[in-house]
Order: sequence, then structure tokens, then C-alpha cells
Amino acid sequence: HRGLVRTAFFTPTMLPMIAAANLWLFFYTPGLGLLDHVTALFGIGPTNWLGQPGTALWSVMAVTIWKESGFFMIFYLAALQAIPPDLREAARIEGAGRWAYTRRIVLPLLMPTTLFVLINALINSVRLIDHLFILTKGGPDNASKLILYWIWEMAFAYLDQAGAAVMTVLVLAALGLIAALQFMFFDRRIHYR
Repeated sequence: HRGLVRTAFFTPTMLPMIAAANLWLFFYTPGLGLLDHVTALFGIGPTNWLGQPGTALWSVMAVTIWKESGFFMIFYLAALQAIPPDLREAARIEGAGRWAYTRRIVLPLLMPTTLFVLINALINSVRLIDHLFILTKGGPDNASKLILYWIWEMAFAYLDQAGAAVMTVLVLAALGLIAALQFMFFDRRIHYR
């Protein structure tokens, strides 16, 4: 059972983003998609998930989270397996319940992994663009136009390569600064010495 669950979580990570976006495009199809069939069970009518400014970005985010979560699950699984079983035994001897053990021991020991995942998720959120081409093309009304899609559009649709180059450098500088600040702010608080 455990191997099957791990495979189910990791399988979306192995799919190319174009394939994942096409799969979810079928789920989001108004009136025909899987999501509309599920919401119809609760009496909710068809929804144009990708065609409304209020739901388009959330729909794109759901695809990205589904696709990337298996990758980050591997790191959390490795971090959980690295926690010595002696700590659980010691906590039980001291009278700590499951919640206290999780809050006082497991979560603090997972903080280095969480920092790594946060920085990688931030970089991935800016880096992913291919699913936007399939799902929304930045629409409707620019509701799902992310920065990298905007840079691509500036460079190849409007042929402003200089502006796109400047925006790329600014995005890289901002990502580097945010990652450095995360390391400086969180690194001292999460490692036990």
C-alpha cells in the first residue's frame, strides 16, 4: 500500500507540464469536464474555470501544485525517515502525546527541508510558463498572466527584446534577493547547533 501511495503522489512530477496541462484542460472543460460533473452532484451548474478572471489563476495554481507536490514529497519523506526513532521513544517516556511530539520535535526538525522547499517552490512558481500556453494564454483579462509569460510576450509577441532582457535580469535579481533573505532570516532559526 505504501509504495502505491508514493507512486500515485510522484507520478504527476514525471509528466511533462504540457501533458499535465492538457489533462487538466479536460478536467476544466465547461459542462463536460470532470470538475463540472463533480460539482453537478452538489447542484452547482457548469463553471468556466479557465474563462473567468476570478477562477483562472486559482485553476492554474491547482495544476501547478498537483504537478509539483510529488517532487517536494520526496524531500519530506527523506527528512521524516531521517528523524531518529529514539526521539519518539524519549517523548513517549516523558509523557508527550502525538500532537506535542509533532509540534515540538517533528516540525522543528523538518524546518531545514521546509526552507529548501519554500525556496524551490518560489523559483518554480516563477519558472513555469508552459502550462499557461495550454490553459489560459495569460487570460482572461490578464488574470493569469504571470511574470515569465509577460516577459515572453514582451520579447516574442511585441518584439521588445531589450525590455524583456531587463525584466529577466530584474526577476533574477529579485529571486536571488528573496532567497538570500530567506536563508539569512530562517537559517539561524531552523538549525540546531
